[in-house]
Amino acid sequence: MFDFAVVGGGLVGLATCLALQDRFGPINLLVLEKEGSWGAHQSGHNSGVIHSGIYYRPGSAKARLCKQGREALIAFCDRHAIPYRICGKLIVACDETELSRLKGLQQRAVENGIPTQFLSGEQAKQWEPHVHCVGALRVETTGVVDFKQVCRAYAREVEARGAEMHLNTLLMGVRTEANFTTLESSQGDFRCRFLINCAGLFSDRVAQLAGLRPPVRILPFRGEYYTLQPPSADCVKGLIYPVPDPAFPFLGVHLTRTVEDHVHAGPNAVLSLKREGYTRKDFSLKDCWECLSYRGFWRLVLPYMREGLREIRRSRSRALFAKSVQRMVPDICASDLIPNGAGVRAQAVTPEGKLVDDFLILEAPNALHVCNAPSPAATASLAIGQEIAKRVPACWRGQ
Repeated sequence: MFDFAVVGGGLVGLATCLALQDRFGPINLLVLEKEGSWGAHQSGHNSGVIHSGIYYRPGSAKARLCKQGREALIAFCDRHAIPYRICGKLIVACDETELSRLKGLQQRAVENGIPTQFLSGEQAKQWEPHVHCVGALRVETTGVVDFKQVCRAYAREVEARGAEMHLNTLLMGVRTEANFTTLESSQGDFRCRFLINCAGLFSDRVAQLAGLRPPVRILPFRGEYYTLQPPSADCVKGLIYPVPDPAFPFLGVHLTRTVEDHVHAGPNAVLSLKREGYTRKDFSLKDCWECLSYRGFWRLVLPYMREGLREIRRSRSRALFAKSVQRMVPDICASDLIPNGAGVRAQAVTPEGKLVDDFLILEAPNALHVCNAPSPAATASLAIGQEIAKRVPACWRGQ
């Protein structure tokens, strides 16, 4: 009998394990991950950015946990000798119409306690000589790290503290009884007193297996990346972001010099026809039907139809993708953009078609279900883990 079982071996799941071990001391902890490695999906398919928290609504869980998590992540990397770089970033206004949004973003930064510096177009060139803009916001606290390394380090520490960890173990069923829960898996049955669901792209399905009816459904959005080759790569010194477009719910294509010193451009945002669909050819009839039969999907996409079609066209055209980055850095050549894989974002959507913008944790008897952990979940993972652990009832041992 395990005290806790955590389903999902990504950054949030493993950080939750660390937080449980911190809070409760020696425990019998089980970790189940269906893939053959830790952080195989969202945790290992992102831009590697350590976010500052500038974009998030003041007072929201995202704003609070991003700031706390960023500090905890950097301390963890220092302890475990994981390379990272706090390089700062520029958020650039490419024309006069974007300046008011940029200034509004600076005000949000002030409310979130994040230091920034407003720059003219000429001043921005001191940081990024090839950038084209009429104004920019310099955010010093943004950085880069390899989150795959971070995830593997989380796993090593969790295991070193005594957890039983199972890769290649697919959860197939959940039976809840008065004092324990039985997890039916591809590697046999396991019993636990408390279940924590951190299954990311499949978090809503795991919640359903446990007998819940989540108030949201996970819709998968694929974000595609390119790598810049020289001489275009030499045009980017750090991180360059556009001003967020209020007409579209994602940040937009940006440029990132990674901790390995590669330069990535992306991601865009297109609906994936499979929950773990990393290419345009990936397709799942079940995943596709769940999406297209969900009224929340249609209520979401219809207001953004124009922007969505633009994203689809950009997904299929390197030239159009290049135009997105050339707007910020005109010297980048389309021929220097080399496809570099994709990630799939698990986005919780309500039946009314609203994107769940903050973390969503559902509570049930003897269980917690993390049904939305959007960006900045990687940056904030250690703080999210602490938040989840705090929600476990103190009396769980006697249940």
